Amino acid sequence: MPFAMMAIVAIVDVLAGPSVGYLPLLSLGPAFASLSASVRRTAAVGVLALTLCTVLGLYDRVLGTRSNNLTFASISGVIAASMLASAYRVRRERELADVRSVAEAAQRVLLRPVPRRVGPFRMAVRYVSASAQATIGGDLYEVAMTPEAVRVIVGDVQGKGLDAVETAAVVLGAFREAAYDEPDLPGVTARIEKALTRHLTSEQFVTAVLAELQDNGVTLLNRGHPAPLLVRPDGVVRTLDPPVAAPPLGLGALVDEPDSVHCLTMAPEDQILFYTDGVVEARDSGGVFFPLLERAGVLAAPDPETALDELQDDLTRYVGGPIADDAAMLLLRRR
Repeated sequence: MPFAMMAIVAIVDVLAGPSVGYLPLLSLGPAFASLSASVRRTAAVGVLALTLCTVLGLYDRVLGTRSNNLTFASISGVIAASMLASAYRVRRERELADVRSVAEAAQRVLLRPVPRRVGPFRMAVRYVSASAQATIGGDLYEVAMTPEAVRVIVGDVQGKGLDAVETAAVVLGAFREAAYDEPDLPGVTARIEKALTRHLTSEQFVTAVLAELQDNGVTLLNRGHPAPLLVRPDGVVRTLDPPVAAPPLGLGALVDEPDSVHCLTMAPEDQILFYTDGVVEARDSGGVFFPLLERAGVLAAPDPETALDELQDDLTRYVGGPIADDAAMLLLRRR
């Protein structure tokens, strides 16, 4: 682009003659170079612009005149500004690369890969961060493979940014310990509640749904989280609403009733989709929410990984660009 712009200016100047004065437009070369080139390359483009200005000044017989001297001065000023802009851009790109590398390292610690197969189940997970400079946010998931059972959590921390990531780390740490120690899911949520009371303020909370996998089904416990979807192989889709509504984690002190669980028998090829509100609250250009129940048919792909890829692509096409909130999806399919 820089060389094309300077070539066009040179050709137009030669054809128009010295009376029009297109030479100041040669400064477009270093200006465009600063958008993508290094400081040294931007300076090289600037030297080429000054050389062209000299040659064209000789051709137009204006070299050494007052107007030509002002043209040299303006091009030199643009070159200096372009080199400075290029230096700031390069430094910003390096800082962004460092932030992304730190985010990727944090993601490997907080959001570890899930096993592809657990007993009679296959799993796949996707995480899409709304932040352009990070790959993690306030959404969370984990699969704990204990000697007694396999336990799953998918949750969403209220808020965004580093505070949400810190709270997600607290929840995941408590879940990983409690999943091995507690005999049932209410005991796991009680441990997470205890950890959150030492971390959250009175107005913060975490929505979450927990699952315990058995050979022929799952046990679910929902704490204020969007209900998972049950997808049958014949295309029937329904929400797995809890029998009793429960407050999010961190607000358990507001109610006296113990957590209630509900069990579900899964036939072969039945699927359960766990997700966060970033999926169902994604909007198209008209402000309409993503119709997950209607779009769940894309999960019919033979492999869970492919099924989630297609759902994520469908979500991106529906929104028409990056989503506005973090989104996590975990697909569980009985073999």
